[in-house]
Amino acid sequence: MVCSALESRALIDRPGEPISVVRQCQLLDVSRSSVYYQPRPQSELNLLVMRRIDEIYTATPFYGSPRITAKLQREGCPVGHKRVERLMRMMGIQAIYPKKRKTPEAPEHRIYPYLLRDVKVERVDQVWSTDFTYIRTARGFVYLVAVMDWFSRYVISWAVSATMEMGFCLDALDVALSLGRPEIFNSDQGSQFTSTDFTGRLLKAGVEISMDGRGRAFDNIFIERFWRTVKYEEVYLKDYQGAADANANLDTYLHFYNRERLHQALGYRTPQEVYAEAGGCAL
Repeated sequence: MVCSALESRALIDRPGEPISVVRQCQLLDVSRSSVYYQPRPQSELNLLVMRRIDEIYTATPFYGSPRITAKLQREGCPVGHKRVERLMRMMGIQAIYPKKRKTPEAPEHRIYPYLLRDVKVERVDQVWSTDFTYIRTARGFVYLVAVMDWFSRYVISWAVSATMEMGFCLDALDVALSLGRPEIFNSDQGSQFTSTDFTGRLLKAGVEISMDGRGRAFDNIFIERFWRTVKYEEVYLKDYQGAADANANLDTYLHFYNRERLHQALGYRTPQEVYAEAGGCAL
């Protein structure tokens, strides 16, 4: 595991240091915009609402913004549908049911077909997939992205970021591709994964690209289950104080998940054991 985008940005010293910020960004391979960008802090109410939205969505991922709004209002939370909808967009979540196709936000990005319907996954490095999820902290929120091997459930790489900019997704992909090559790589249709920077790396590596149907999170079911595991076994049991605390604890948990957590579906073996036994390059 190499430094995440978040960790690299944390190494940057601000103006007044002997080495300029521009040169430090070049040395650490970090974009200047991500260093200078300061996320606008959310109000205390919004942070509380986002924490509860995360819990509701994790338990009932088929709930869209109207049902989540109704649930919050029944619990006495004074929020309207528009606010909930906006916060869900900020968190990068949506209900799993199919929706009517709308004009994509980035029409220049190619959408690839879903290649995994009725495909039997029977070996490591046959299918990898990626996604990111919202992680709450006491001071705001961060995003966790992961690349997973479907057969072994082994998490090949991961990264944490304070924003949904594509840089941390590219970081995780670069680490994963430095360790191996899948036959098929699956993602959703988010702009981070449809960008030419992201798909270009896969095409250059000779990997077939597959993308979920719009609004169909179950097309990427293994990583959706993985997010539930991370939330219930790690995130909800702790109260991360900030981004650095979240990053450190998630790093510890993901090493545990790969190396020590026994999976019933794997015959009570660990993902690392299954991945390594089949010849995968496990960290």
